[in-house]
Formats: sequence, C-alpha cells, structure tokens
Amino acid sequence: METIIFTTVACLLSSGLMGVIAYFIIKRFVENEQKKSLLELKKMETMENLRVVNPIRLQAYERLALFLERITPNSLVLRCYQPGMDLKVLQGVMTKNIRDEFEHNLSQQVYVSTEAWSRIKEAKEEMINIINSSAVKMDASADISSLVGVIFESMAKQNPVDSALEFLKKEIRKTFE
Repeated sequence: METIIFTTVACLLSSGLMGVIAYFIIKRFVENEQKKSLLELKKMETMENLRVVNPIRLQAYERLALFLERITPNSLVLRCYQPGMDLKVLQGVMTKNIRDEFEHNLSQQVYVSTEAWSRIKEAKEEMINIINSSAVKMDASADISSLVGVIFESMAKQNPVDSALEFLKKEIRKTFE
C-alpha cells in the first residue's frame, strides 16, 4: 500500500511539475505573441504616420525654399518697387516684405531640422542686414538703381540665401532617399 501511495504521490508531483512547466511555457509563448503583435501594430502605425507626415514635411521644405527664393534681391525688387519710391521707402518695403514672408512660414520650423531652421533664420537676417547696410552707404537722394546695384555687389561677396537653399536641398535628399 505504501508503494501505491508513493507512486500516486510521485505521479501527482510529476504531473503537477509538468503542469507548472507547461503553464510557464504557454505563458511565455503568449507574452511573446503579444509583444510581436504590439510591435507589428507600432510598425504599422509608424508607417501610417510616415505616409501622412512625409508629404507635409516635403511641403514644408518646398515652402521654405520658396521663401528663400522670394527674399533674393531680384525677387524683392520686382515685387516691392513702385514708381516714385525713394531709397528709404524701398528699403523699408523690402525689409518688411522679408519679415512678413518669414512670419508667414514660421510654422514650417516644426517639420525641418533645427540646423535647417537656423540656416533659414540666418539667411533672413543677413538679407535684412545687406539691404540696410547697402542703404546706409547711399545718399538719401540716390537713385534706386544705385541701391539695387550695391545690394547685388554685397550678394556677390556673400550670398546667405544660396547657402541656406543648398543646405535645404542636401537635407531633403538625405531625408527622403
């Protein structure tokens, strides 16, 4: 009788041990499957976010490139000059136009790198400085074409717009390749 009890206890213990082992194996398997499912969901969510965000980011780069093109002297003079303007008025209109364009594009900074945004701000400030320093060099009664000539000369030495635009192009290629 003792052997029957001993055998029964041994069977029950081994069955219990096998049950505990099976429980932990199944538990581990289920946890791993849940983790895989969560990772797959996260991956799908990331892909969906990229599908939505990438076009918006690309549009931000396009708008900032357009901003840079619009603050070049050629573009500014064509847009801002009105017959009968004097030198100081043209200077004020051009610098205001740059600031207005910049403010219009402020929200784009969230879609580009900090470095790209910094380059955009530097280009804006440099263009305003070039316009203002060129106007200071001129006599108040000077012809507007003289101011434009001085601005173009300054741009030939240092072109902050081209530098910022080139940086944006490199960043776009790196980001979207």
